[in-house]
Amino acid sequence: MKLNPDDSRSEPAAVQVRACSTALSTDRVMGDGGHRGKQQGSGERGSCAQYTWEEVQKHNRTGDQWLVIERKVYNVSEWTKRHPGGSRVLEHYIGEDATDAFTAFHPDRRYVRKFMKPLLLGELAPSEPSQDHGKNAALVKDFQSLRKQLEEQGLFRTRPLFYILYIGHILLLEVLPLVLLWQFGNGWIVTILSAVMLATAQAQAGWLQHDLGHLSVFKNSTWDHLAHKFVIGHLKGASANWWNYQHFQHHSKPNVLSKDPDLNTMEILVLGNIQPVEYGIKKLKHMPYNHQHKYFFLIGPPLLIPVFFSAHIFRTLCVRRHWVDFVWYLSYYTRFFLCYVSYYGLLGAVLLQTFVRFLESHWYVWVTQMNHIPMDIDYENHDDWLSMQLKSTCNVEQSLFNDWFTGHLNFQIEHHVFPTMPRHNYVYVAPRLRELCEKYGVQYQVKGLLEAMSDIIGSLRKSGELWLDAYLHK
Repeated sequence: MKLNPDDSRSEPAAVQVRACSTALSTDRVMGDGGHRGKQQGSGERGSCAQYTWEEVQKHNRTGDQWLVIERKVYNVSEWTKRHPGGSRVLEHYIGEDATDAFTAFHPDRRYVRKFMKPLLLGELAPSEPSQDHGKNAALVKDFQSLRKQLEEQGLFRTRPLFYILYIGHILLLEVLPLVLLWQFGNGWIVTILSAVMLATAQAQAGWLQHDLGHLSVFKNSTWDHLAHKFVIGHLKGASANWWNYQHFQHHSKPNVLSKDPDLNTMEILVLGNIQPVEYGIKKLKHMPYNHQHKYFFLIGPPLLIPVFFSAHIFRTLCVRRHWVDFVWYLSYYTRFFLCYVSYYGLLGAVLLQTFVRFLESHWYVWVTQMNHIPMDIDYENHDDWLSMQLKSTCNVEQSLFNDWFTGHLNFQIEHHVFPTMPRHNYVYVAPRLRELCEKYGVQYQVKGLLEAMSDIIGSLRKSGELWLDAYLHK
């Protein structure tokens, strides 16, 4: 039986016992995976056991990890190693209520629950609140109600024509440079036009693989996974597994220090208001951080994709032995060089590829960082799902150009709150989400495109000044 957080305290004890007995019977059929014999500190209570939040939060170490979904207590100690979204996503919610995160990442929750049954330990005691760490129960309830309404209204369903036209314009941008080269040769004007079109195709394919990675395109997620490998592998020369591991962590705990991998700048930058002060107090000076808003232009936009991402992807493919992704990765470079070596020679084709990555990298960095770097960056505060996402991201004004240029990431708030929603529906959801935020005093921030980009530099300058002050005076 699925427990509703709102009526869990008043549900008759007999009903709860029947629910426990059913769960226990099911688990005996499914097999317990060896988990229930290792309930540390809980006694041999079985699937009908009831737990307090204090008990759940004790199990927060490697090899002993519990979390709560819809008031059910699960032992995910072994499942973290096999979790398709990566182990770190689950680990970020150990000892917490992961209901909204679970709902946000899984479009077919009935299918996923089949894998959860063997992990079930019991449920929260009736006297325990559904939310941990004093979260606003009314806000959580209203947010879950809004999501249910949006699902019933079909706003999590895709319009196929949108994506047919979208992939069509990407493929057209891939073909046009070859047509120009065939007709007019490899002069400077044709080469520059070709590079711009290829970079545009790369950026737009990046937004498309992002949709596929979030399982927001096809009704059957299997097709999302297959198409994701094709787009990110064959059209972009990257890895679906690498992207999934990095990006789902970012969504699960955005702008949370030590949990969001997007905050790992390899000590080249300090971000937010807390990290730079910590570095300053510890007298860490790996870079002249008070000048980071200047050297960002030299190492951020131009180098992220052609240097840092390229090296990280190749290393990940080899170390983690993602051979299927490696084949897709090689297919991109094979196709590219077969197409362009005949016009430019091997060295010329390498330079063209590097220039395309250079252009794409600028596009990618400014679009993806304008929503996050200027926002709140802090350690774990155990906020509810809605508040956590709104603290860490902002929107950019809607227009046809902004929608296309950013891959609808100008609706970053809607995307972070509902990551499996098809992006063409964000515009319909935004007013209703904004209304909910206003009701509970949650900041819903919208900026102009240029303002949002310039705020990256302003935020880096402020963080650098905080570092310098702490470095010199604390």
